[in-house]
Amino acid sequence: MTFLSYFNSQFTLSQHLDLCLRLVIACLCGAAIGIERSRRFKEAGIRTHIIVCCAAALMMVVSKYGFVDLLKDGVDYAGTKGADPARIAAQVVSGISFLCAGVIFKNAGTVKGLTTAAGVWITSGIGLAVGAGMLVPAVFATVLVCLLQYFMHRYAIGADAYSAARLQFTVKNGFDFNSALEHQLEMWNAQITDSMITRRPDTTEYDLTVRIRDEITYAAFKAFTATREDILSASNSQIR
Repeated sequence: MTFLSYFNSQFTLSQHLDLCLRLVIACLCGAAIGIERSRRFKEAGIRTHIIVCCAAALMMVVSKYGFVDLLKDGVDYAGTKGADPARIAAQVVSGISFLCAGVIFKNAGTVKGLTTAAGVWITSGIGLAVGAGMLVPAVFATVLVCLLQYFMHRYAIGADAYSAARLQFTVKNGFDFNSALEHQLEMWNAQITDSMITRRPDTTEYDLTVRIRDEITYAAFKAFTATREDILSASNSQIR
């Protein structure tokens, strides 16, 4: 059996389109949930929800239709009689989750690596689809995820458009500094996600983690600190 005849023997064009449409609908459903989460500044935003939903749909498609060739008469592959082809695929889905967990980490009140972990998960699903002979859904899912990643990274919306920054200040009098800091954060359109204020007899230390759409430049940060004589030391670091 040639590759072309094998390819055409599994699914018709309309069936391929139906499977690809399911992946698109899954992406739309994941985006709907992700938008709501993104508006609340949750760590798992739109991209993460889209990829996870698309991955789950792809793996379900593989589970339902990926082994149709083994159910036909005249299968000439040795060892296929009485085999359970879905057994290994199920172990891949659960086993790859441990690998995904290894790329998620927390740093200064923010969680990083969720979208990368979701990307690893759908990559395993694409590998399953290719191994099962479902080349059209596999290639379609690859192109779909790559396009979504590119455009949503370039034109981020919601909480995905915000980055995290860590601001640290040591001031003489924290009571007078509070109002000035709040006003400056409003000007920067920054939202505090984590804070630790340590008051000492002569000084007050601020350790803040904020979400901000535009990166706080060195010039803007220096301009703020220059107007405050009560600031003894200050630092601004971007959290990647």
